[in-house]
Amino acid sequence: MKYVVTGAAGFIGSQLAERLLEAGHEVAAVDCFTDYYDPALKEENAADLDVARIDLAETDLELDGVDGVFHLAGQPGVRSFGDVFEDYVRRNLLASRRVFEAAAAAGVRVAFASSSSIYGDAEAYPTSEDAEPRPISPYGITKLGCEQLAYAYAQGFGLDVLVLRYFTFYGPRQRPDMALARIVDALARGASFELYGDGLQSRSFTYVADGIEATIAAMQRGAPGAVYNVGGGEEATMRDVIATLERVSGRTLDLVERPAAAGDVRRTSADATRIERDLGWGPTTSLDDGLQGQWDWASARVAAP
Repeated sequence: MKYVVTGAAGFIGSQLAERLLEAGHEVAAVDCFTDYYDPALKEENAADLDVARIDLAETDLELDGVDGVFHLAGQPGVRSFGDVFEDYVRRNLLASRRVFEAAAAAGVRVAFASSSSIYGDAEAYPTSEDAEPRPISPYGITKLGCEQLAYAYAQGFGLDVLVLRYFTFYGPRQRPDMALARIVDALARGASFELYGDGLQSRSFTYVADGIEATIAAMQRGAPGAVYNVGGGEEATMRDVIATLERVSGRTLDLVERPAAAGDVRRTSADATRIERDLGWGPTTSLDDGLQGQWDWASARVAAP
C-alpha cells in the first residue's frame, strides 16, 4: 500500500512512518517543521525518512496512487489561550480542511488523529466515544472542530474518514513540552521539574508503539465514519508516574510545585471497548515497562557526547 503520513517528523508520526515502512508499505512523509518546539528534534526524529516540507494550510496534498492518509499534523498543546490561538486555527482547522477536501476529491481514506482533549472534564469515567464533547482549551476546541469538518466532508462529499481520539501518548521521542518528557529530562540532568497542580490529576497513559498499532489497524479495518478512543489500559496520577520514574532511574526528582494551569483537565480515562470489539486492539505495554523504555531512551540521549 501507499500511505501519506502528515506530521511525519513528530513524536508519533515519525514512528508511525517507520512502522509502515518496516511492514513493506510505501510512505510519503509530510511535515511543516514548525517551531512549536526545537525543529532540530524533528530533524532527528525524521533522520531515516524522506520528509517533504509542506505547509498544509497553504498547499494541497498530491494523492494520485495513494491508498490512505494518516493525518497526524497539527498544533499540539492544551496551553493554547491567548494570541497563539491563531496558530491552532491555522494548523489544525485550516490545514485539516485542505487535507479532507483533497482526500474527498481523490477518493482516499483518512485516519484523523484527534485527542481526548475534546472531552474536557468528561461527563463520565471511563469515557466512551458517545460522551458529550465539552473541551476546556482552545486546542481541544480546534480538534473537535476538525472532527466536525471531517463529518461534514463525509456527508457532503463522500469522504471516507475515521477518527482516533488519542489519550496521552508517551514513550521515546515524546515532545519536550509534555510532562513525562520533562520529568525524565529533569531526572537525567539533575534539574528541577515544575509540577502544575496538586499532582493528583490522572491520565490514561498510552505507550506510543501500542497507539501506532491501533492507528494502523483502524486505517486497514475500521468502518467508514468510525470514532475510536485509543487509550492505555492503566490510569495513573502524576505523582504515581513521578514515583515510578524515580524508582526506574534510581534518582530523586527536585520538585517545584506551581498552581494548576488553565486548560488542563483533571482526569482522562479511556473506555476502549469499541476499538477492542471492532478491531481486536488493546494495549500490551504496562505503564512500568513503558516508563522504563522512555527513561532508557532519554537518559541515553543525555549521556551521549
